[in-house]
Amino acid sequence: MPRVADHDARHAQISDAVQRLIVRDGLAAVTVARTAAEAGMSVGLVQHYFTAKDEMLLTTFTRVNERFTARVDAAVNRGEAEGRTIAAMLRQALAELVPLDDARRAEFLVRLAFADQAAHSARLAAVQRETLAGVRARVTRAIDNGTECGEVGKGVDTGQQALRIVAFTEGLALHTHIAPDTTPESAVLAALDDHLGRVFTGTCRHRRVQGRASL
Repeated sequence: MPRVADHDARHAQISDAVQRLIVRDGLAAVTVARTAAEAGMSVGLVQHYFTAKDEMLLTTFTRVNERFTARVDAAVNRGEAEGRTIAAMLRQALAELVPLDDARRAEFLVRLAFADQAAHSARLAAVQRETLAGVRARVTRAIDNGTECGEVGKGVDTGQQALRIVAFTEGLALHTHIAPDTTPESAVLAALDDHLGRVFTGTCRHRRVQGRASL
């Protein structure tokens, strides 16, 4: 067990260093030597855990996704306890993808770096596709659950709507990154409300719907 804990701690230490380098200096700054210096360890120790830049980026990307998922799950649990609508919980979940504060901005920059690297790596591109498919699937499930409880009308193509919602959110995220001064949080949330309001047009027949808006 101590060896496993040490392995996980080292991975976390290195991936946190990778994220800091990306946020501060960009993807080009991520080398084994600079990562080792940023993490406060030897190059040999970094190479013990990661043999290539792609491996470090993949681990960092995975940790970003885990943090995002944990925040969404916590928000959904609170929403369920408060009896919030599926649309409201989904909006909050999607907002976690938008760089509205320092933590989400750092994660967004990691996702951009991963996308850039994935353009030249079949393995990373496959992970990128799987991640996107997973996000779409979870939004699809939220829409399906909305249909079941009455928030979404019958006959809605849930797959198509999930694609549009995720693409719209990613566009908002990019605009917020490029022009944060003219894309305030209030405008982002209003845009999400407007877009989701075109799909979630009804009222839920249940006061609480367990696990409905997980993303």
